[in-house]
Amino acid sequence: MTAIALTAAACSTSRTLEGPAAGIYDGECADSGDQGVTVYSSRTENLIGPVLDAFECETGISVAVRWGTSTDLALLLAEEGDRTPADVFLSRSPGPVGFLEGKSLLAAIDDDVLGLVDDQNRSTSGTWVGFTGRKRVLVYNLDGVASGELPVSVFDLTGEQYRGRVAIPATNGSFIDWFTVLRDQHGTDVATKWLDDMVANEARYYPNNRSIVEAAGRGEIDMGLVNHYYQYQAAATAGDAHRADNWEFADDDIGSLLIITAATVTAASDRADAANELIAYLLGPSAQQYFSAETLEYPLAAGIEPDEVLPPVAALEIGSVDFGSLGEGFTRSTEIIEASGILNQ
Repeated sequence: MTAIALTAAACSTSRTLEGPAAGIYDGECADSGDQGVTVYSSRTENLIGPVLDAFECETGISVAVRWGTSTDLALLLAEEGDRTPADVFLSRSPGPVGFLEGKSLLAAIDDDVLGLVDDQNRSTSGTWVGFTGRKRVLVYNLDGVASGELPVSVFDLTGEQYRGRVAIPATNGSFIDWFTVLRDQHGTDVATKWLDDMVANEARYYPNNRSIVEAAGRGEIDMGLVNHYYQYQAAATAGDAHRADNWEFADDDIGSLLIITAATVTAASDRADAANELIAYLLGPSAQQYFSAETLEYPLAAGIEPDEVLPPVAALEIGSVDFGSLGEGFTRSTEIIEASGILNQ
């Protein structure tokens, strides 16, 4: 099992919150009470840490965090069972949430918290809510790819004209979730053939979205399958030196899937009230606007508009996919990906 550290949020009492979290909550920090929550988070510390700091300061509910990948944390929760100290699990991809739901390790979220998101952005069983969304796109190098070469569908990428030109983040949680939905929507045989054909077409393996975007920006690879926001972040950091842009597949193509970030309460939690309060905070206007402006993800709370730089979501909608049923499929998807040989490319 991968070692995963447990840390406490860094908010002191009786002071004004400073730093990145100040854009979320600008008031005086409340005195810490006796009740605290333990969060298992696959959202990285630099991304969600400011939100947790702001929550602790505003409410006085202390927060301890165990950081790790979605997969590692889900496996840890399954291993710990009813002995887990975790109250809240924040997953950057829905597959591990479905995995835990299938093992009856998640509690029902309070109705008033579920009501903060539209029906299509939450579990039908009430065990999770989506709080941000990331759209799958094709990032491409502006100098190496002509506009006429950009594909309409992700299935086009198995063609000869794309031989050796496409990167895949095959071990990344978002890609595994996307591949699981591909299996769900088109069948395992079709999905497996697509991946095998990509390997035969000399698709290249990269460990994550960011490495693909950076490689496309410097011309190391022509194009790659990634989440939309990494391109915006790389362009903001590198400026004109970053020679890449996002390309969106057709609206009804599986390549344009919107993948959720999910929040859950564990079935073992004895701090359910505080856990639900934290999830409600993640869905509040300040936190939602922070996510949209700082990470350029799509906010999923009802009535919150995305940052103006983001294109409208006309992709395969969340509501067309039952993510709660994909848990066991997530495990099978990992097996298919490993068997394909893509990790050796």
